[in-house]
Amino acid sequence: MKKLLSVFMAAMLLAGCSSTPADNNQGDAKDTFTVGMECNYAPFNWTDPQASDFNVAISDGGYCDGYDVQIAKAVAESLGKELVIAKLDWDALEPSLNSGIIDAIIAGMTDTAERRQNADFTEPYYQSQMVMVVLKDGAYANASTLDDFAGSTILGQMNTMYDTVIDQIKDVKHATPLESYPYMIMSLLNGEVDGITAETPVGQGAVAAHPELALVEFDEGKGFNIDLSDTAVSVAVKKGNTELLEGIQKALDGISEEDRSLMMEAATTRQPANE
Repeated sequence: MKKLLSVFMAAMLLAGCSSTPADNNQGDAKDTFTVGMECNYAPFNWTDPQASDFNVAISDGGYCDGYDVQIAKAVAESLGKELVIAKLDWDALEPSLNSGIIDAIIAGMTDTAERRQNADFTEPYYQSQMVMVVLKDGAYANASTLDDFAGSTILGQMNTMYDTVIDQIKDVKHATPLESYPYMIMSLLNGEVDGITAETPVGQGAVAAHPELALVEFDEGKGFNIDLSDTAVSVAVKKGNTELLEGIQKALDGISEEDRSLMMEAATTRQPANE
């Protein structure tokens, strides 16, 4: 997992930024809003080599773009603060939030009872469905129900719902989860697994970037048995930071559902092929 190493590196990286670390200034006196995300989970977030009108510079070089970045921009503007993006491994996000390295997590993260023990969450800023990504010319390209995947080898992302739902498939061969979604895509492209789980926008982005892939959207009532809240993503802040939570929620309330959909559509279209 290398969780401790990830947290240490994040702290070192942010220490080298011109902006002040999140744990040194609190409340309105702080002029930056430091957000943690993977920058490796398109279309929610990804890394760009060059600056654009959409992306934001990250502390270890390069730029981060995606739906989460656009949401973070809107929140920072509403708060009247400068946005700072911290690129962190998934397992380092919550420890970095609790240690004050970052102010918030905007990373396609779902509000769960377990995570709520260590963080407070806003209302969802995006809602999607669970789908499957498969090879376009593979045996499962025409699947339409979960039963069609009986006996298949399926891969999910480590420490996420993408991995835990896999066991709902009859006789499934549950592949060892991977930490990064691009690695999951490569495993599928290499024929190591039959399918990878995804939320709709992530799956759409993967298929748009890789013509060899296809998206399986399940017939109604024939897919994964999940609570809709499990495919909703929210912003996380350090537990007890009510003032910041309320400020972020106010900013999110100012973004219409139509605008959110357009932002996701644009992010899906804009993401680079290697993501």
